[in-house]
Amino acid sequence: MLINLVNLLSNMKTRSKIPQQNSTLLSLIIVSVLVSFPVTRSDDGSNGEYLIGVGSFDMTGPAAGVNMMGYASMDQNTAGVHFRLRARTFIVAESSQGPRFAFVNLDAGMASQLVNIKVLDKLKSRFGNLYTEDNVAISGIHTHAGPGGYLQYLVYTVTSLGFVQQSFDAIVNAIVQSIVLAHHNLKPGSIFINQGDVVNAGINRSPSAYLLNPAEERARYPKDVDTLMTLLKFVDGGSGKSIGAFSWFATHGTSMSKDNKLISGDNKGAAARFFEDWFTTTNTSTGATISSPPDSSVAAALIKKAENIKATGGKPCGKTTSRKFKVRKNDGSLFVGAFCQSNVGDVTPNVLGAFCTDSGKPCDFTHSSCHGNNQLCLGRGPGYPDEIQSTKIIGERQFLRAADLFTSATEQLTGKIDFRHVYLDFTNIEVDLEGNKKVKTCPAGLGPGFAAGTTDGPGVFGFQQGDQKINSTWRRLRDSLKKPSQYQVNCQQPKAVLLSTGEMFVPYAWAPAIVPIQMLRLGKLIILSVPGEFTTMAGRRLREAVKETLISNSNGEFDEDTRIVIAGLTNTYSQYIATFEEYAQQRYEAASTLYGPHTLSAYIQEFNKLAKAMAKGDKDLPKGPLPPDLSSVQIRVGDPTGDSPPPGTKFGDIKEDVSLPKSGSFQKGDRPTATFWSANPRYDLLTEGTYAVVEMLQGKHWVPVYDDDDFSLFFKWNVDTSSLYGTATIEWEIPTDTNSGVYRLRHFGSAKETKDSPNTYFTGASSGFAVS
Repeated sequence: MLINLVNLLSNMKTRSKIPQQNSTLLSLIIVSVLVSFPVTRSDDGSNGEYLIGVGSFDMTGPAAGVNMMGYASMDQNTAGVHFRLRARTFIVAESSQGPRFAFVNLDAGMASQLVNIKVLDKLKSRFGNLYTEDNVAISGIHTHAGPGGYLQYLVYTVTSLGFVQQSFDAIVNAIVQSIVLAHHNLKPGSIFINQGDVVNAGINRSPSAYLLNPAEERARYPKDVDTLMTLLKFVDGGSGKSIGAFSWFATHGTSMSKDNKLISGDNKGAAARFFEDWFTTTNTSTGATISSPPDSSVAAALIKKAENIKATGGKPCGKTTSRKFKVRKNDGSLFVGAFCQSNVGDVTPNVLGAFCTDSGKPCDFTHSSCHGNNQLCLGRGPGYPDEIQSTKIIGERQFLRAADLFTSATEQLTGKIDFRHVYLDFTNIEVDLEGNKKVKTCPAGLGPGFAAGTTDGPGVFGFQQGDQKINSTWRRLRDSLKKPSQYQVNCQQPKAVLLSTGEMFVPYAWAPAIVPIQMLRLGKLIILSVPGEFTTMAGRRLREAVKETLISNSNGEFDEDTRIVIAGLTNTYSQYIATFEEYAQQRYEAASTLYGPHTLSAYIQEFNKLAKAMAKGDKDLPKGPLPPDLSSVQIRVGDPTGDSPPPGTKFGDIKEDVSLPKSGSFQKGDRPTATFWSANPRYDLLTEGTYAVVEMLQGKHWVPVYDDDDFSLFFKWNVDTSSLYGTATIEWEIPTDTNSGVYRLRHFGSAKETKDSPNTYFTGASSGFAVS
């Protein structure tokens, strides 16, 4: 065993997939687990409790000129790829004909009602009534670095200047394909659950609002954020091998700032990449080791060999050629590791706190501003001022905790699979409060604190979080769009209504009125699918209420061991849900609580109805009003109209080759860069392929070792300002555990001469260079 352990750890360090600075910590995790547990696996069953299946598919959208979803900044348009986005799915069923559900985790800002509608249509045509709105949950990780334009309500497509069909199609296709893969992978297996705290991966970005919650309630919790991660481990019942893991933990996808223009899954996408590569590497160990730094004669030989390798120039290739150069080829058998979102509303990954950019002092505690200026108050991640490093660190903290929970999971889930789902018109729900008091929710509305933005990404100048008044200029502008009704003004108090989105229908609806709520049961695990971002305390109240309802109505079927997790931003997006007390301060989260001060109470009331029905076995719930399909009325963003390279060149030709250092070879940590003449990447998303590759010369053959799904490789697209022709730049930050050798950078792309002409595909590689 000791020899195998040494080989395993050595092999893990030969790839950049596991951050080098954590190799010691990761080694300690594995050693501790092997020492603590016997060699015989506790999860090795011949059949398993359930049918289980996992699937994953590329959902990377348009990488050029499309507004990103999250910060609502019109200047933040895609201009390349840091690493690809994926849809990851698990399906669990009692039997081939028994109850089942599918849970899909998207590397996207949030779920979309229209996406759900079209996905369910496609699933119905393929599977009949096997997968429906009742038993399919589609959840977003809340990255703010993915292409937008895929939601159907106007307020969410303003900054993208309309609906982006290509973004929408990429997401819908990936969800369907991931579900199809998971369905075809269904086999007997077992599911294990484990929980543990994640240290320093999130802090509360609205602590002044949190402090308005009752002191006795706050005293029950050690922190003002939830630190608990809940992880499911899926094990093949025949082979005893793990096939996937899904975890839930609350922290915002805002490690990457609104200045970033590279597509990225942010910290949760990074955690998934690290986790999947860690699992794959540890389970395909060959005992390989990192090569020692070469002596001077060997280094000189590498340099000489590299000098003889010239850039290839642009070459034609096929539509799917880049897939052959992928390091991770998706044949449906890949291990799937997903990091899902939870009650994330007031949780930021920028854990160093928020500071004034002009003075370096902490921001105003109540308003998160500096001298009254919201633009100067910015949160700092642990890698400050490097947002890539912050993304990596927060991703690592989630990944390492998940790896520990995964490796040590021994508690097996057993019991029923069940689900409940209803649609609700959230603009007019009557809520019963204590003391026989009745209140109602409101049409959707946004307050001035919404316009202020957050410490993760400040909004419009002139607003502050906590504002409860609107100046005359903004009031006139608001009224020119839609003056809120007096009913709305009264209903939303103390929120001042800046945008009465629930009363705005020109050219079509600005905000959702009908939203879904859903409960999924897997034994004694309950997943609450919520269509928005619950704050920390709002999520706690919902979980506790549902658990109490289940226990009191189930005759012992549910008890204190029942686990409740919130799956945030699921099935639809309706912004935030703050507590009644937090709503009074009108910071960003409260100002974005669409349906008024009693929104949380309405959710608790309606989820309790689902919980009571589930506990009593009642399946005859009214489905509620169906949401609209607004696809036919969308204002659509056009496609690129055609590209050509500069005269005398071809796409794929080198514009700027790799510039060698004075020593003649690169060192670990250096960043070799090459720029190619290239067409707009929107002509083909190269789904399950790659725009960028690092190749290593092994013997006489070039072998791909990194692609645009790796954290160390950056694909950047731009328009050359002097010539107005498109360029693709590939940058490789050489990992500290890279083997010495000869490498080159390769680019893949697609082009059209005109909008209606057929696609052509091309590739090109840089000159060789040595890494020593």
